[in-house]
Amino acid sequence: MLENSFYTITQEERGDNSIAVTVRLDAGHSIFAGHFPGQPVVPGVCMMQIVKELLDKGTAQNTLLRHGSNIKFLNFIDPVKQPEVNITVQYVAQPDASWKVSANIRFGEIIFFKFQGNFISQTT
Repeated sequence: MLENSFYTITQEERGDNSIAVTVRLDAGHSIFAGHFPGQPVVPGVCMMQIVKELLDKGTAQNTLLRHGSNIKFLNFIDPVKQPEVNITVQYVAQPDASWKVSANIRFGEIIFFKFQGNFISQTT
């Protein structure tokens, strides 16, 4: 779980099938020591994990990525230059007990990441 270590939610708004947040990234997090020293870049896997954590929060379920039909990394997120980003996750329950998900990470007009795919509820 990356919330409250790698990122902190500073603003949150929930809809019927969506969650929109502003997060503050921790530019001093140890992940950036290796990705990359002196020029930090948010790893794509961290972007996916944040989307998953927000989906879990919105659906009140523990989910697992089933399929990513469209995943685009459009710009680098430098946590020093963009310490806050806006993330929107929209989700629709499917008949097979999965969630059809659409998400993006942006700041103003800059789009960093787009995702479309399916998650399934994970049984513990």
